[in-house]
Amino acid sequence: MKSFLKPIAYFVVPILFIASVIYVFDKETVEKNLMRASEQYSYMLQLIGDTDKLPRSVDDSGNVLLVEAHDWTSGFFPGSLWYLYEYTKDDKWLKAAEKFTHNLEGQQFNNTTHDLGFMIYCSFGNGYRLTGDEHYKQVLIDAAKTLASRFNPKVGCIKSWDGQDEVWEYPVIIDNMMNLELLFWATKETGDSSFYNIAVTHANTTMKNHFRKDYSTWHVLSYDTTSGEVTKRNTHQGYADESCWARGQSWGLYGFTMCYRETGNTEYLLQAEKIAEYILNHLPEDMIPFWDYDAADFPKDASAAAIMASAFYELNELTQKEKYKTYADKIMHALSQPEYLASVGTNAGFVLKHSTGNKPANSEIDVPIIYADYYFIEANLRKLKFESNHN
Repeated sequence: MKSFLKPIAYFVVPILFIASVIYVFDKETVEKNLMRASEQYSYMLQLIGDTDKLPRSVDDSGNVLLVEAHDWTSGFFPGSLWYLYEYTKDDKWLKAAEKFTHNLEGQQFNNTTHDLGFMIYCSFGNGYRLTGDEHYKQVLIDAAKTLASRFNPKVGCIKSWDGQDEVWEYPVIIDNMMNLELLFWATKETGDSSFYNIAVTHANTTMKNHFRKDYSTWHVLSYDTTSGEVTKRNTHQGYADESCWARGQSWGLYGFTMCYRETGNTEYLLQAEKIAEYILNHLPEDMIPFWDYDAADFPKDASAAAIMASAFYELNELTQKEKYKTYADKIMHALSQPEYLASVGTNAGFVLKHSTGNKPANSEIDVPIIYADYYFIEANLRKLKFESNHN
C-alpha cells in the first residue's frame, strides 16, 4: 500500500526551502553547464572511438556502456550532440551529430517499440529542426507512420511493450506520453490529421485512466483489447504498484505540458499543473527526487529532476507563472553543483551523476544515464532562450 506516514512538514519543505535558501542559476551558470557538457562529450567521443553503437550508461567497470540502435535510449546521444551544435554552431558537433543520427536510420521502420519518439524525434527531429535536411524529414514521417501502427482504437492507446502477454494483455506506460510529440509534428508537416488524432486520443485515455486522485501516476496499465477497459494497474520500475515512480511522474509532467503546447487544450494544461503540484509537494529538501516518491531513500534520480526542470521551463513559458521558473531554477542549481555535475574527464564523459534506471531489477543504480544528460542540456537551452526572450 501507499505510505502515508511522512510527516506533514515533508510536504511543505519545497516552498519553505525555496524561500529560505539563496541560490543563483543565471545565464553565466547555464553557459558554464553547456561548456562542461561540450568538454565531457569531447572526452566521451574519444573514449568510444569509431563505432555505430550509442552511449547509454556505464558498465560495472565504469566504462561507457554502448547499445545498439534498437535500444530505447539510442536517440538521446545524437540528440545531445545536436543541442551542442545548436549552442556552439561548431561544425565539430554537426559532424558528430550527423554520424550518430545516421546510425539510427533503420529504426524508422521498427514496429516492435513505442519508443520511436525518443529514438527518432530526439535525433532526426532535432537534426531536421536545425538543418532542414529533407531526408531527415522523410525518416521522421516514416517513423510516425510506424508508431501510429501500434495504436489500437478500441483501447485508445498506443501499445508500449511487446512480448509481455503473460503479465499484461495490452500494456501502456506513462513514458509513452513522450512519444506523442513525433505524431503532432507529423500532422503539422504532412497535413495528415490521423497522427494528431491518435496522439490526442492516447493523451485523453491516459489522462482518464493513468492518474490517481492526487495526480500521481501509475507506471503500467493493462487494457482488455475487446472491451477497452483497464484490467491492471502496476509498476515495473517503481517501488510498488501503488507508489509513484519519480521518473514516471516527470514523464507525465513533460508529456501533458507538451500536449498543451501542441493543441491548446486547457484540460492538458490543468493536468500538467496538477501533476506539477504533486511533484512540488513531494520533493525532498535538495529538490532532487529519490527514485520513487514513496521510497524516499537511496538512490536519487537526477534524470527525473532534469526532465521535470525542462518541463517546468516550458510550463512557465506557456502559463507566464513565475513559480515554475523558480522551481526549475532551483532544480537546475542543484544539478549544477559538484554533487551531480561531473568534473571534466570523469564519469566516462557523461554530464550528470546519480541517475537510476530500474531499481527493482538492480539495473543502472546511481550511475550516469544518457537521457539525464539530454534533458539537462535541453533545460539549460530552454533557460537560455527564456532569458533571451525576457531581456
